[in-house]
Amino acid sequence: MATADLYKALEVSKGATQDEIRRAYRRLARKYHPDANPNDKGAEERFKEIQHAYEVLSNPEKRREYDEGPRSFFGQSTQGTQTNLRDFGDLSDIFGSFGDVFGGASGGARGRPQAVRGDDVTVTVNLKFKEALEGVTTRVSAPVEDSCEDCRGTGAAPGTAPRPCPECGGRGVRSRDQGFFALSEPCGRCGGEGTVVEKPCRRCSGAGRLRKNRQVSVRIPAGAKTGTRVRLAGRGSAGRKGGPPGDLYVTTRVEEHPVFERRGDDFVVEAPVSFVEAALGRRSRCQGPRVGR
Repeated sequence: MATADLYKALEVSKGATQDEIRRAYRRLARKYHPDANPNDKGAEERFKEIQHAYEVLSNPEKRREYDEGPRSFFGQSTQGTQTNLRDFGDLSDIFGSFGDVFGGASGGARGRPQAVRGDDVTVTVNLKFKEALEGVTTRVSAPVEDSCEDCRGTGAAPGTAPRPCPECGGRGVRSRDQGFFALSEPCGRCGGEGTVVEKPCRRCSGAGRLRKNRQVSVRIPAGAKTGTRVRLAGRGSAGRKGGPPGDLYVTTRVEEHPVFERRGDDFVVEAPVSFVEAALGRRSRCQGPRVGR
C-alpha cells in the first residue's frame, strides 16, 4: 500500500468524528471504485487502501488500538483482515439500496424486462345436476390474449423488427442525476422495453397480442359441485418476451335439484311421514342418486 497513515488514506484529521470518517469514505469509495475506473490498477489499489482504512477507523476498538500504535495495519490488509474487492460487490453494497449509483456503468441491460409469463384465465361453466353427478366433457369459451399471427408477437409489421431504443441504448432504463447519486428509472421512450417499433403491425396495432375467444374442451369429473375448479395448464393467455403461457381454470356452477339437496359429499331429501309411520319405523321408498353411476 502506498499510504501508511489510515487518517491520511481517508483524507481526515486524527480527531475526525465517526460521521466525518463515514462521509469521507463514501466520497472516496465513489471516486475510486473499480466500476467507475475500469482497468485502472491505481484506482483499484487506492480503493483497497480506502476500504481497509475505513474498516479500522470505523470500529472504535480497532481505532483505539491503532491510535495507541505503532501497528502495521496496512501490512495486514490482504491477509490479517482478508480485505477483498469481492467482499464489497458493486456500489449498491456501499451506499445501500439506491439502484444504480453510476446509472448502470457496469450493469448492462439491468433494467430491461425479462420474459413474462402469460396471465391465468378463469371461466365458469354451468352444469345440470346429473352432469355434475356423473361427470361430463364439455366445451367452454375462454377470453385470452394470444400472440398476433402476423407479427408473431413482436408488434412490428411483417418484414420489419423492433430495434434498440435510441434514447437508452437498448437498456430499458435511463439515469437521472440526484446530486450524490444517479438513480435509474424506466426509459420514457420505450417504456422500459429496451426496443422501439418504428412500423407497427396493422393487425394488432403494435401490441403484439390480440384478444380472442378460445374454444377449449374440458372434462368435468364425476361428483363436481359448485366451486369445483379444473386446471388446464398452458391454455391461458400467451406469455411475453418469450415467456410461457398462463393456465386456464374452469370453475363449475351446478344447478339445484328440485328434490335432492347437496351437503358436502352427501345428498339429502326431505320426505313427509305420519306419526304412525315414524313410530313403527316404516321404510321410505325414496331412492337417492348414486355418485359415479
